[in-house]
Amino acid sequence: MLPKTSFAMVQTGVRMLEGRDIPIPDIDDNSAILQIEACGICGSDYEQYEGHLPTPYPAVPGHEPLGRIAAIGDKAAKRWGVDVGDRVAVETLIACHNCPTCHDGQYQRCGDLRVYSFMPTSYSPGLWGAYSQYMYLDGNSIVHKMKDSIPAEIAVMFNPLGAGFRWAVELPQTRLGDSVLIMGPGQRGLASVIAARQAGAGEIIVTGLSADEEKLKLAKLFGADHTIDVEVENPIQRVKEITDGKGVDVVIDLTPYATRPIVDAIEFARKGGTVVLAGMKGYKAVPDFISDKIIGKELTIKGASGVTSSGYRAAIRAIESGSLPLEAMHTHNFALEDAETAIKTLAREIPGEESIHSCLIPGF
Repeated sequence: MLPKTSFAMVQTGVRMLEGRDIPIPDIDDNSAILQIEACGICGSDYEQYEGHLPTPYPAVPGHEPLGRIAAIGDKAAKRWGVDVGDRVAVETLIACHNCPTCHDGQYQRCGDLRVYSFMPTSYSPGLWGAYSQYMYLDGNSIVHKMKDSIPAEIAVMFNPLGAGFRWAVELPQTRLGDSVLIMGPGQRGLASVIAARQAGAGEIIVTGLSADEEKLKLAKLFGADHTIDVEVENPIQRVKEITDGKGVDVVIDLTPYATRPIVDAIEFARKGGTVVLAGMKGYKAVPDFISDKIIGKELTIKGASGVTSSGYRAAIRAIESGSLPLEAMHTHNFALEDAETAIKTLAREIPGEESIHSCLIPGF
């Protein structure tokens, strides 16, 4: 029997979160209710908290839900191949699945695209977002079954790992033997190392700051060949040394807010190389951006936003294989009511705390 309400952390304004009880809605044949086991925390949560993303208020954040089906309609159960009690990872994007773009397999570009954590509580049925004990699953959601035996804090890594497989492999079409440079050793940077290594990349280079020392060590653990502290070494000169002056085949920029890495990425890439931009910059202009260098090198530049099903499936396979030391990446579990502390810890606003991968666990 479901309770009548779900406790949730609700964003009511910029840097404002408060606990509220939200009614658990009735479901129809096409929808479901998920009991949240864990919700991952990432840089987008901080951007939403800071007001840099177009979020209406009040809204329940949380776009990395792992949980168990608590109630489900018959059509949804048949469509998703799941039933009450099954553990699932939920994709954050809700597309219409009926338009030409969706039919072309590009549902992440759907003109009617919605995101769980960006829908206000005033939008029926109101229980959106995974900073909550329970969450409504729209009929157009995509869910993936996951093994019960994996600890929740590891299983919930399906989202950052999925980003790694999409951004570092699928979008740049990384091939066997390619050299890959990853800018930013956060959880998605480390996930990109894992994905590139599994794709058979030749040489993997990761750049970071002096404060990222432990993350750069993890990058080596997950398969990076070289790490560069950009505050100690000249990264452009070091990459030239590593690649005998040629540059790398693929560059992925995952750094938040800083614009200089975009300029450097163009320098890092070889002629004919690919640059993937995934780190949001707060809509700031990029000083010293010289587009002629893109022309001269015939570079391909791609934007990366979100994860698609193929990336999620690859991530879940990697998690369920048990072959990766993913526990080394996980640093914090937080109670649901401590969501604000979790976000601030990720943003290095809590002295003495360094978060790599963290999650909220209701009832923790």
